Amino acid sequence: MNFMESKLKRKAVVANELGLHARVAAKIAKITAKAKADVWLAKDGQMVDATSVIDILSLVCVQGTEVEFSIEDETDITVLEEVARFIQKDNGEVS
Repeated sequence: MNFMESKLKRKAVVANELGLHARVAAKIAKITAKAKADVWLAKDGQMVDATSVIDILSLVCVQGTEVEFSIEDETDITVLEEVARFIQKDNGEVS
């Protein structure tokens, strides 16, 4: 992986006690929808559209799961940083 490719990816660990459930997936989709180009979410080699709630839920990410977000356009770096930070927080969810 070259420097540019690594700049366009961020790994994060799901902090939410309930994992990536519907409300969290909807927030991820809302954040990533701000991007100018595609944003992808990957887990264990499976990559999905990070703007799709259904695609996000299909990954079945429980608390502690490592995921990777990637962007196709470097101008979307702020979106990438925002979504990676969001995943690693508790997200204010009440269990």
